[in-house]
Amino acid sequence: MITVYGRRNSVNVQKVMWTLGELDLEYERHDVGGSHGYPADYDDMNPNHTVPTIADGDLTVWESNACVRYLARTYGADTLWSADATALATADQWMEWSTANVGGAFLGIFFNLIRLPADQADQAAIAAGIKQCATLFTRLDQHLADRDFVAGESLTMGDIPLGAMAYRYLALDIERPALPNVRRWYERLSSRTAYRKHVMIPFGTNVAEWDIEEAKNAGIQ
Repeated sequence: MITVYGRRNSVNVQKVMWTLGELDLEYERHDVGGSHGYPADYDDMNPNHTVPTIADGDLTVWESNACVRYLARTYGADTLWSADATALATADQWMEWSTANVGGAFLGIFFNLIRLPADQADQAAIAAGIKQCATLFTRLDQHLADRDFVAGESLTMGDIPLGAMAYRYLALDIERPALPNVRRWYERLSSRTAYRKHVMIPFGTNVAEWDIEEAKNAGIQ
């Protein structure tokens, strides 16, 4: 039994939950972070005071990509953790690229449009994030031109961080390039039960709706 600490509407928690779903692993999730706050002893597991944290027996792991890698390596041999060295390296590099590049660019859009009141939003940060994400997702689109998934013809851990953010990026009411290959990849992800359950979660269009949606997701496994 894997224990997950983190609110269901956190994109970083969604990476872990989607991974668990793909691997058909038993889990229990506890609402932590955001409006749910943190338990008094949480720092004993994760000194960074972030989500997610997972526990597997006596082992605790934090940082979402590290959690995904641990689960894939431990329980997803030949599936999310590819047996092919080239595919595994490709998956790993796109996970790193996602965190180092897409994460920050997209946060500038999402935080200001969804997590802040409209009168507090930084319009320059939104515009910069939209421009940067257009460049980055175009790069991903080019990579996906001759493959179904990030590391080849099957889903791997490399699709998880990008796929979790892609749902939000494609759902926002913002200007985007056409991205035909990303769209086809997204359709493939959307056909997967675990992706629909754990990633395609409504998040609203403003901070008030975000709070409502977060409350709705409390306790849902």
